[in-house]
Amino acid sequence: MTFRGDAPLDPSQVEDRRGGGGVSGPVIVGGGGLGLLILVVALLLGVNPLADYTGETPVEGAPSLQDCQTGADANKRDDCRVVGFVDSIQKYWGGEFTRRGETYLPAKTVIYTGYAQGACGLAQTAMGPFYCPDDEKVYLDISFFQELQQRFGAKGGPFAEGYVISHEYGHHVQNQLGLLSQTGSRTASIRVELQADCLAGVWARHAADTGFLEAPTDAEIAQALDAAAAVGDDRIQKETQGRVQPEQWTHGSSAQRQQWYRTGYQTGDLDRCDTSSVR
Repeated sequence: MTFRGDAPLDPSQVEDRRGGGGVSGPVIVGGGGLGLLILVVALLLGVNPLADYTGETPVEGAPSLQDCQTGADANKRDDCRVVGFVDSIQKYWGGEFTRRGETYLPAKTVIYTGYAQGACGLAQTAMGPFYCPDDEKVYLDISFFQELQQRFGAKGGPFAEGYVISHEYGHHVQNQLGLLSQTGSRTASIRVELQADCLAGVWARHAADTGFLEAPTDAEIAQALDAAAAVGDDRIQKETQGRVQPEQWTHGSSAQRQQWYRTGYQTGDLDRCDTSSVR
């Protein structure tokens, strides 16, 4: 994915907690998106998501997001690319809400290494990215993008990263519109996740209109679709358990996730992201 070199970035929309220290108190995993799915996979693979929680002190000398000033920086650095995606995604949804006579409230992304405390509990690398509705923030350890390729078999690429971030912001849009179901129902969870995939596709359709990005190529959209397939419930179950059990799905199959991302991208219309018919 190519950012426009002279596009001005706003790093204030991303909160940098890389090298952050420890916290105390109860650990509560919450939020939507890929996080819960990755946590379950981690447990299936014998990884304790809290095993590295030692209360370490911050690491000095970490790169600063204040260096992320233009699209040229986003084309060079992973953390600046996160800033660029967040800026583009929020500009699009801010404009779309205004067009509909509503107000979009921005949500920060917290990038961290190892772990970070949030209103939904302790965010830990093995959980993967997630959206916390209690503090309306997206939590992301950038190393997840490597995990997406190494553990889940995705091909990767910048627009795969854009898919992950825009999916989590899809949950923020749902929260703003009162569509983020907290019922705990398996079917409701799948509908919420597939709708977030669709909303991610809607942003992708309009990404170039925000002024931060060049229009995505077919190959870049393929990166996003490949990432969506990599985190499908059926694919993960087959790779971790050797069998597929649809009655245990919480996010939808690879085909469903690709279908709804494609729907959002092809239509570019939030209203076409109605997943209520999904069973």
